Amino acid sequence: MSEKEKYYYSITEVAEMFNINASTLRFWEKEFPALKPDTNLKGNRKYTKKDIELIKQIHYYSVTKGMTLKGVKAQLARNRNKKLRNKRCRNITTIKI
Repeated sequence: MSEKEKYYYSITEVAEMFNINASTLRFWEKEFPALKPDTNLKGNRKYTKKDIELIKQIHYYSVTKGMTLKGVKAQLARNRNKKLRNKRCRNITTIKI
């Protein structure tokens, strides 16, 4: 199975993707409630592509842009609100009168 076909990634794989420590990912899980990877029976984390997309955003704002975690949380909230507004607008424009 190729990496594109994987459904889950280990904490080590995800940490390597972003060149960060596994402890950073565990810390981000505590700070960002939306980042909640599944775990197997042993308690090992299983990150989905959705989790990785969120990590990508957190990494971009905190590491690349140098924002504080408070700033990252605010930015993610703004992004989420913007997506909701855009989604509502698309729904309104598709309603036929």
